[in-house]
Amino acid sequence: MIGGIGITELVIILVIVIIIFGAKRLPELGSGVGKAIKNFKKATTGQDEIDVTPKVDKKESSEEKPGEKE
Repeated sequence: MIGGIGITELVIILVIVIIIFGAKRLPELGSGVGKAIKNFKKATTGQDEIDVTPKVDKKESSEEKPGEKE
């Protein structure tokens, strides 16, 4: 029993889903649900967006600036 839902209830739900969507679309639906769960977990872990700020190379920062004497 999973959270108040038994095996019999899960089988009935699966049969209803197959009747509504058809057996050919089940892999599509499963993939979509999996991606949604993955994105939800990623959003709830608090990971920030990808940082696209350009980083300064060490070469550039160590080179002399124009107008400076050697």
